[in-house]
Amino acid sequence: MIAYAPAAFFLLLCGIGVLRDRRRFSNAVLLGIAVSLLSLALLAELRRAPTLVAELAVALIALLPTVGTVALVWFLLSNGLTMIRKEGMRPANLLSLLAGLGILAVIALFAAAVVTGSGRIGILAATAMLVVGYVSFLFVCFVGYAFLYQRHRPRGDVDFVVVLGSGLIGGERVPPLLASRLERGREVYEKQAARGNPPVLITSGGQGPDEKLPESHAMADYLVERGFPAERLVREDRSRTTEENLQFSKVIMEQAKPDYHCVIVTNNFHAFRAALMARKTGVTGQVFGSPTARYYWPSATIREFAAVFLAHKLVNLGICGFLAACGLFAAVAGG
Repeated sequence: MIAYAPAAFFLLLCGIGVLRDRRRFSNAVLLGIAVSLLSLALLAELRRAPTLVAELAVALIALLPTVGTVALVWFLLSNGLTMIRKEGMRPANLLSLLAGLGILAVIALFAAAVVTGSGRIGILAATAMLVVGYVSFLFVCFVGYAFLYQRHRPRGDVDFVVVLGSGLIGGERVPPLLASRLERGREVYEKQAARGNPPVLITSGGQGPDEKLPESHAMADYLVERGFPAERLVREDRSRTTEENLQFSKVIMEQAKPDYHCVIVTNNFHAFRAALMARKTGVTGQVFGSPTARYYWPSATIREFAAVFLAHKLVNLGICGFLAACGLFAAVAGG
């Protein structure tokens, strides 16, 4: 039982963090550490297992990284090509492809070290693996906790439903991605209204340089054209970023009801980062995600993780820089 104590300790810390505020990235890291320690404890239990079971388990564990890496690279590359075919060559659409190529580059570095027998290349490859391992651990924490966060559903009465904007087609039409958010917002509104307390729905989004009208106006028009009551709509039309969406919507809500509670609606891949930002801006409410096309999810999730990673760049880039400097020092010293 002692072997499980560290995992239980970090799981307890995660639970306390969730009770305090589920909108914390530290909860994701604590959960990741707890699961990692639990996995190590379970591996230690293999010593007590029958010989055949232990050997099969060891073989499976040995094969898993290889098979998993091959599958991951194939998935990232194929998804990257799908994104280019369906969404174009914009930088944001290349993330899954670049991630797959990056993993291949690290593998190639290890292969070069083995083929050449160079200790220096081997050290550089190991350093690259440490950096990739650190980033990968945070990414898995992010994806795992984001998945759990998305299982949360609004409970109790809310005063406002805030739907975040995401750009318009041709500068004036609501695209499928944004329509998904609006339909989810309508769903939350209707469930609340059925209990006799209809909330106000805030469409949030300003006018970009290539748009003919503010996103919030196009969003409101979309809903009204489909039977949504216009008197329950408020347009927040000054924001240009997600943070401004939340800040300006917060002002509207506080002016109407200082002790408000709200639900923020965005796409599922964006829900956890929006929740982190809602906490940062002091918005009293949780985030609810709407469905996204499967092919779009990987690149969008990588983009969201990169934004969260860079939001804590002092710590994350510091650790990556430290690992890289140690590897460089070892390579120079070994040379």
